[in-house]
Amino acid sequence: MSTVRVRVPATSANLGPGFDTLGLALALHDEVEARLAAEPGVRVAVEGEGAGELDLGEGHLIVRAMRRAFDRMGVAQPAGIEVRCRNVIPHARGLGSSSAAICAGILAARALAREAAALAGPAAPPERAAEPELTDDEVFRLATEMEGHPDNVAPCLAGGLTVAWTDHAGAPRMVKLVPDARIRPVVFVPATRLATETARGLLPKDVPHRDASFNAGRAALLIAALTQKPDRGLLLAATEDRLHQSYRAPAMPRSADLVERLRAVGVPAVVSGAGPTVLAFSTPDSQDLIAPEVGNDWHIQQMDVDQLGAYVQFPETR
Repeated sequence: MSTVRVRVPATSANLGPGFDTLGLALALHDEVEARLAAEPGVRVAVEGEGAGELDLGEGHLIVRAMRRAFDRMGVAQPAGIEVRCRNVIPHARGLGSSSAAICAGILAARALAREAAALAGPAAPPERAAEPELTDDEVFRLATEMEGHPDNVAPCLAGGLTVAWTDHAGAPRMVKLVPDARIRPVVFVPATRLATETARGLLPKDVPHRDASFNAGRAALLIAALTQKPDRGLLLAATEDRLHQSYRAPAMPRSADLVERLRAVGVPAVVSGAGPTVLAFSTPDSQDLIAPEVGNDWHIQQMDVDQLGAYVQFPETR
C-alpha cells in the first residue's frame, strides 16, 4: 500500500475588517500520513494537539473528509483506512485547525483515489470505472462545503493572503495575493478555547450601514497595506473593525483586552478568526512595543507567512 503525506498550514481569517473574506496562511503546519489498508476498519493515531481528545475512528474529521472526497470522485469506499496525525495547530483557537484537517483529508483521498479504485476491483459499478479525478476547484468547493465558509480553507489550500467570496451560482472563489516580505505575523494563543459556532452566534443579524461602509474601506486599505506599504501607521488604521470583534468580546474578554492594549501603543492587532487567539502584524518599527503589553499566560509565537499552502508529498510504497 502507498502512504501519502500531506502538510497543511494554520490560517488566520478576517484579519480585522475582512470578515468572512480575508485569510492568511501561517508557517505552522500539521502533518498527516494516510494509507489504505486491506483489513477492514479505520485506525487513527494522533500526536500533539488533540491527542487523547479526538475521535480515533470514523468520526475523525480527516477520515470524514476522505470519505466525502471518495464519494465526490465516484470511488468505492475503501474497507480500511489508516491515518497518523502530527498536530501543532491549536484547536478551537481561531487558527484554522478544522480547515487544515478537512483540506488534509480531501487531498489525501485525491492522492489515493487510483489505489482505492484498484482495490475495488472489477466488482466496482460501471459508472465508477472512469479514472477518478478531483480538480483544484472541486477540492476548494468540497472543503468549503464541509467547513461552511471559504475564508480559512482558501489560504490553507493556496497559501499567502487570499480574498474569498461566493459567486452568483453559489460556488466559492478566491484570489491569492503575496504579502510584503517584511510582514511577520505574531500570534498570542491563550490556554482557553472558543468554538467557532459560539463566537458566530454572538453576531447580530443586521449592522448599521455606516459600519458596513467603514469595514469595506478598511478591508480594501488592508490589502494595500499588506501587499504594498506595510508601515505600522497604515496597518493600524487598516486593521480597524466594526463588524464582529466588539460583538464577540464578551466571549473572550482577555483577548479583547489584549487587542485594545496592543492597539493603544500602536501595534496592529486583531482577533484571529473567531478567536480567542490574537494576531499582530509585526514590522521593524513595532516589535519593541509588543512584549510589555503581554502577560506570561499567553503562548507567543512569531512566524512567517506560508506562501505554498497545503501540499501532498509523493506516495511511498511500503
